[in-house]
Amino acid sequence: MVSLLCALSLLGCADVALAAAPPRDRAGKIHFARGADSSFDRYTFAPSAAQQQWMRDKFWRMRTYPPYFDSRTAWFGGAWAYKDAMAIYPGEKRPEAFYLRDAQGRKLYIWYACSGGTCTQYAGDIGSPDYRRAWIDEAKAAYQKGYKGLFVDDVNMQLRISDGNGKLQWPIDPRTGKPMNEQSWRRYMAEFMEQIRREIPGAEIVHNSLWFDGDADPYIQRQHDAADLIEIERGINDSGLRGGEGSVSLRTLLRLIDRLHAKGKGVVLDASAPTHAERVYGLAGYFLISEGRDAMGNYQRGTPDDWWEGYDTDLGDALGPRYDLPSGVIRRDFTRGSVLLNVPDSDTVKVNVGSGFRDIDGVQRTSVTLKAGQGAILLRTDGPAPIATPTPTPTET
Repeated sequence: MVSLLCALSLLGCADVALAAAPPRDRAGKIHFARGADSSFDRYTFAPSAAQQQWMRDKFWRMRTYPPYFDSRTAWFGGAWAYKDAMAIYPGEKRPEAFYLRDAQGRKLYIWYACSGGTCTQYAGDIGSPDYRRAWIDEAKAAYQKGYKGLFVDDVNMQLRISDGNGKLQWPIDPRTGKPMNEQSWRRYMAEFMEQIRREIPGAEIVHNSLWFDGDADPYIQRQHDAADLIEIERGINDSGLRGGEGSVSLRTLLRLIDRLHAKGKGVVLDASAPTHAERVYGLAGYFLISEGRDAMGNYQRGTPDDWWEGYDTDLGDALGPRYDLPSGVIRRDFTRGSVLLNVPDSDTVKVNVGSGFRDIDGVQRTSVTLKAGQGAILLRTDGPAPIATPTPTPTET
């Protein structure tokens, strides 16, 4: 019926489908998403009213952990409640049927942090209706404590299940009695994510999935459709990103983000960038892709007592999409400045930008020199450019 009404009327059905998605902001504004694990508890345990306000001002969202944060949603309404899609932790009391097992009936694990015959998380059977029912009931109860939405971890569309020594295994599918194959796994995960979306419709849902799986597989497309934002671990700062056009190249990642944007999705570029140059590079990458629903995070220089002022940068409105200079450097222009990024595995390039710019550290610039994997953020000193101005063709040497 909804599909028929959408076809016959101008109801704005696309907006209805995105009811839980964050509203679109200007592309030049930073949405900082803070990962608030136990190391961050010292800031959230008993903050003063001024400290609470600081976090509301600086953090667009926080990835938080129930039940610890349940009582804190009263002063921070932008919290995502963390829940792993398939983890069963040692010590949890769960029905035996919830666990994935090998042909000998031994419990299997998520392929992560395995040593000495054990790993940190058992693997739950995401294809089980009973497992899904318990998971969703718990997530719904957490969400109703005042969370903005859910951060669903390990939405892996690859079957990464192992024994306790980190050796990948094909679990036995309880529904067939045969080894589970990759397509069955992807179908189970997609159906699970769709059920979460249906049953918690008001929640803003983030999936932490493997971006390099792409989006050609129909089950991955369904998984993406069930999310509002896709977490990209390590973001633009991932040291594994390459130049060129390969499957793990920066440009391949950027094109995937473009396709997610076309579907109304945002992305979270969640990095660990310890140096100033790495933070500038990651920030430049964020501005290259930002469409107003995206976010970025960084563990270093992202706390109340160690805040990098670069995260307060506001470039205003985008004058257009990113574009390539003849040298291969990627540029994007905004009303209040421009960003440049030299992709990995590239030659060092000098870009002339003309007068009227300063870099993020306040140094006046008429040109910048970028090595491979470096970026620059330039702010206009001669007033904002009008939005109607067409994107210029820069001069380079």
